[in-house]
Amino acid sequence: MEEDRKEKLILERFHYSQDQVIDKSFNWQQIWRLLGYMKPYVKDLLPLSLLTVIVSIGVRLIIPTLIGVYMLDKVIVEEDTTLLMILVFIILGLYLLSYIANVLRIRWMNMLGQNVIYDLRKQLFAHVQTLSQRFFDQRSAGSILVRIMNDTTSLQELFTNGVINLLTDVFLLIGILLILFSLNMKLTLAVMIILPIMFFISTNLRKSIRLSWQKVRLKQSKLNSHLNESIQGIRVTQAFTQEKENSEFFNGVNTENFETWKEAVRKNAKFGPFVEMTNAVGTAILIWYGATLVANQECTIGEFVSFAFYLGMFWEPISRLGQVYNQLLMGMASSERIFEFLDEKPIVAESEKALVLNHINGRIDFEKVEFSYDEKRKALDGISLTIKAGETVALVGHTGSGKTTIANLISRFYDTTGGTVKIDGHPIQDLSIASMRSQISVVLQDTFIFSGTIMENIRFGNPKASDEEVIAAARAVGADHFITQLSHAYQTEVEERGNVLSVGERQLLSFARALLADPKILILDEATASIDTETEMKIQQALKGLLKGRTAIMIAHRLSTIREADNIIVLDHGNIIEQGSHKTLMKRQGIYYELVKAQYKILDVG
Repeated sequence: MEEDRKEKLILERFHYSQDQVIDKSFNWQQIWRLLGYMKPYVKDLLPLSLLTVIVSIGVRLIIPTLIGVYMLDKVIVEEDTTLLMILVFIILGLYLLSYIANVLRIRWMNMLGQNVIYDLRKQLFAHVQTLSQRFFDQRSAGSILVRIMNDTTSLQELFTNGVINLLTDVFLLIGILLILFSLNMKLTLAVMIILPIMFFISTNLRKSIRLSWQKVRLKQSKLNSHLNESIQGIRVTQAFTQEKENSEFFNGVNTENFETWKEAVRKNAKFGPFVEMTNAVGTAILIWYGATLVANQECTIGEFVSFAFYLGMFWEPISRLGQVYNQLLMGMASSERIFEFLDEKPIVAESEKALVLNHINGRIDFEKVEFSYDEKRKALDGISLTIKAGETVALVGHTGSGKTTIANLISRFYDTTGGTVKIDGHPIQDLSIASMRSQISVVLQDTFIFSGTIMENIRFGNPKASDEEVIAAARAVGADHFITQLSHAYQTEVEERGNVLSVGERQLLSFARALLADPKILILDEATASIDTETEMKIQQALKGLLKGRTAIMIAHRLSTIREADNIIVLDHGNIIEQGSHKTLMKRQGIYYELVKAQYKILDVG
């Protein structure tokens, strides 16, 4: 019962994850797509690596013939010591050549593999950044991290060794088969009779092994997601003394990951012993039938020894091909997950002939706009409103009334499900996303601080800004006062999420970051909710000058912050209930009046 409870908890915790086992048959088209990432290196690293492969294969194919046919049948039978010395030096030279070729092959293939993984990871990260917000709503940060890091890393062995080993072993097998048939056709056919059986059994293992490695990737994704959540939410865990429950949950996910790995490794382990058993059967046939042929003088001792050498070499690449095939299965499991992301198209897509607006005036029109996050409940229900250029508009209403949705649609993080949003008279879908967002700044209640210095965090709003411009932006919002008191002022290092700073200080940095971008449209989404009254007064004073000439949309529950807005829009369940200035709405004594009255009552009670 306890294990059932834990399993149910795991399922509930990960119900939102879009990660799942991709049950597709093995196809070479997928592998060719993966190998296409080697294309930039077909003129240098790949040809050099192939050259070393050819040299190594040539050496390996020549030496058994020199030892068997020439050494035994000629040197020993004819007692030719001169030929013996020549053969010894030739064999030593060939081994030295093979050693040099293998050293260069390893070096060049590692360079090739690292370059391919670098390119793939760069492309994947760049693509993920272009995807729509809905994509991130449906996936945890941990599962995305696994795709970019773990899945690409798992392909490293395939590119550094797998591909070249595959080519080496295929060419080696073809060469060995040709030599075996040339040495003795009867003996070759007798030994190879077991290959169809081996092929039949190994084929049945393919799907099972591939699905097992996909399950491993899925469990790793869940494990990574939980680790990410646990680290991010450690304060909540400790505050509610949930360390034991969290550890139990982690143990459940970790155990699932461990068991899935064991299953995949167990299936992989079947192939090696199976090849060894096949080798043993083949060797038994060689000894029995080969001895018969020698006795009947249908085969010389030298040919028999050479044949034994080549047969031993034959099972080596067969065994390695099994390992390479497993690498291909692992690579396919990872590549399917990577290509699933790369094939994901942004829901908010830019039109082919998108209009680039280098200068936005700031007029915003909503024309009968409808929107739903889940296609069930409407977040906006056919609203129409106009925000004039340079106007400051406040959006108020209860939680879930549609305030943040309006801000999301203006930034085009989502597309409307009905109606049209326009900026300066242009439908937002017709505009270049980059040119539009470069002139819109958003300040959220839960501001994000990146690892780095204070200076770098503010400059994130405008990477080309000088130090003086960064400091000026900080002074404008009142952040300069606390920054200069830090140990290294603007060069003070802050960790991810800025835990060394107070909530109010982080919010001031986000203000400075947004204002440094010099936006034409500024969206403040509960931006002053975490700031104390004294700091809020300073920001309000600064904003009076800073908002001049800019269109501003302010979302606030603290109604004292929006008194000076040109227009206050009251929302309820995705509809506009009333709008006007603070004075007008207070006189009307409608919903806004009741909201203000209720808030002041709370303050009086406090």
